[in-house]
Amino acid sequence: MSEPRWLTPGEAEAWATYRRLRRELQRAQDQQLQRDSGLSAADYALLAPLSESKDGVLRARDLGAEVGWERSRLSHQISRMEKRGLVTREACAADARGSMVRLTGHGRSVIEAAAPGHAETVRRLFFDPLTPAEADSLGVLLEKILKAVEKGKPD
Repeated sequence: MSEPRWLTPGEAEAWATYRRLRRELQRAQDQQLQRDSGLSAADYALLAPLSESKDGVLRARDLGAEVGWERSRLSHQISRMEKRGLVTREACAADARGSMVRLTGHGRSVIEAAAPGHAETVRRLFFDPLTPAEADSLGVLLEKILKAVEKGKPD
């Protein structure tokens, strides 16, 4: 058995800062969405890709893959959103076992009203503290880390 590769003090501090940032950024986004639009982060996570898709409809499994959710979580969230008139479920013509999720007119108006405030929160908290060069570097670094994470995923 090989010796563990412990984090250096600087790496441990950077990791702790990242974890705090992720938690606090999510909290700020959740509060802004709830306050300004009544949406939860989960609502927004599903409404955004639906609003960007052709005809506002996606296959449920594709929507789940887009947000990285298990089928059960996706199904429960869609049920909650259906009750509020944000989305509807439809049969999938290509596969009788599958279902489609469609953004309703109400859902589209809600996401369109919520998007500007959400974008402003992301800009204010995530990009405004950085110079344009730092933001570009951050994008490159995040992409590099994401590729390593995706490469290391179990099948």
